Amino acid sequence: MNKLLGLIILTCAILVIQPAAAAEIRVAAAASLSDALRALDAAYRERHPQMQLVPNLAASGTLARQIVAGAPADLFISADRQWMDHLVTEKRIVPGTVRVLAQNSLVFLGRSDQTVRSLADLPGLQRIALCSPGSSPAGRYTEQALKKAGLYPVLQQNKRLVLAKDVLQARMYAERGEVDGAFVFRTDALLAKQARILFEVPADLHEPVLYPVGLTPEGARRAEVQEFFKFLASPEAGRILAGFGFMLP
Repeated sequence: MNKLLGLIILTCAILVIQPAAAAEIRVAAAASLSDALRALDAAYRERHPQMQLVPNLAASGTLARQIVAGAPADLFISADRQWMDHLVTEKRIVPGTVRVLAQNSLVFLGRSDQTVRSLADLPGLQRIALCSPGSSPAGRYTEQALKKAGLYPVLQQNKRLVLAKDVLQARMYAERGEVDGAFVFRTDALLAKQARILFEVPADLHEPVLYPVGLTPEGARRAEVQEFFKFLASPEAGRILAGFGFMLP
């Protein structure tokens, strides 16, 4: 009997001294938010050490398709309204939770020795990277701008366009010199070490670059997810996003 009592006491002691498992918050976010999301996670965990963000970073369209197919997610941050609206229609995002988290702009990134100054200079280049318009908002915004400027058919016909899966890959192509330049978001261009912004794409040539955020039905039922969702709207989160070059709504 004494041995049994001792075993119970020992088991209870182990349970007390063991740290509680971190509660996971599953965040599906546009690839262009990679660095900012890490900073937001670090800031949030200072006050909530038992919370752990589990990010899934990719092109917004890729993420939306994954969520529709059943991939686990508590909240979704898209780089455009289209994919957020798609998930609302599919009943995978709770409509009343959707709000704009941040804004961005589209730029052309290239090596320092490039003399490109505007869209008009693009026909003189051989390889131009853009994200896939079918899955990446950055690619769709680029396609809109090039079509409105009357350049898309020419560049496509002459096989000057190189597709990247997302903005991180497009930036990598530009930094390595594998292309003459790449269309990426301004926030991604600011993180480039071996390339610089050659010009900003006029905003009137494409839809506004907005980042809506919304909760999935699973996330909306979890108090810890709702708490993090509130944090994203806080002044502290806004300062972090602004520090990475995002504009606040």
